[in-house]
Amino acid sequence: METRKIQKIGSGTFTVSLPQEWAQSEDLEQGSVVNLHTHIDGKVIVQPQADENDPTNHVTVEIAHNDAEYIKQVVQAAYAAGFDEVTLAAQESFTGVHRQAVNEIASILAGVVVSEESEKQITVQILLDPEEISVRQLVRQLKVVVLSMHRNATATLSSDRPVASLADRDEYADRLYALTDRSFERALSRLDEIDALGWTRTELFELWVTAHELERIADHAEHVSETTAEFGDSEDVAYADELQQIAQMTRNIVDDAVSSIVGDADVDAALQALTLRDQVREKTAALDRRLFEASAADYRLALILNSLRRTVEHGGNIAERELQAAIRRGDLASEQTNNNVADGYRQESSNVVGSNR
Repeated sequence: METRKIQKIGSGTFTVSLPQEWAQSEDLEQGSVVNLHTHIDGKVIVQPQADENDPTNHVTVEIAHNDAEYIKQVVQAAYAAGFDEVTLAAQESFTGVHRQAVNEIASILAGVVVSEESEKQITVQILLDPEEISVRQLVRQLKVVVLSMHRNATATLSSDRPVASLADRDEYADRLYALTDRSFERALSRLDEIDALGWTRTELFELWVTAHELERIADHAEHVSETTAEFGDSEDVAYADELQQIAQMTRNIVDDAVSSIVGDADVDAALQALTLRDQVREKTAALDRRLFEASAADYRLALILNSLRRTVEHGGNIAERELQAAIRRGDLASEQTNNNVADGYRQESSNVVGSNR
């Protein structure tokens, strides 16, 4: 890191010299124009004026084989990486199956349209204005969708199980997460994206982590739904009431944690989520022991309980992230920190990051 002394010219203009080595590496000279980004976190960043041929705007991908799923994955990866335009180039020609795959992924991802097609090329454009994207609102919507999926999945534990598919809501959850992921990825490499989104990188990271945890919770909801679907319509599920109680407590943890991190509740909600997490850990451990000791325990119950346990940990991860953010912001007085953190956060040093994966 280098330091520079601020100079004052005339009646009020402040100037600072740029490192010569950096200026030369960026082909800057007297009269060159640079962009100044003033961020809400108090930083000013100097950036050479963007090139109209910025390589992050467009990418061409050679499609080496005929797997339609591979084409979907390429478009999705380019979307997440932040490109504005993606051209798929076939070695021979695209078939109807390939074109259908492109249209399918375009319908799932927000803002994606097929702009050009030829025998050997398909171009898709991502028409999104970051100034119109609220990452916080995306996370709020994702929470609602994921909790709805989880509620529906665990409701099938009752004897009068409804036949419910999570496919539509899972697709919507994927859409919300993909847009959040893209916004965060672009913010890492594009200063103008941060300006447009109106968040610091730290704040965006907190929201992205939350979205990622919610996306994993959606996966577990799907797993629970698939497992409970294996029970017959008239088949009673052992320990159903206890599993339902744990599931409701789990959703409360997630709800409180996410509400806190998006600003709909104060940090007390996150602390409450951490306290409840510890209680649910005890309940799941006790039920797990009973299932293990039971001679005729259904293995499917252990699978459901494992998904609930992992969901609890994902919710706890979100609450921990908010607690860290609150301490960084200075929202916790020292007395509150000493008392509440000791109660709600005591066990965390014994856990490793990612133990719930």
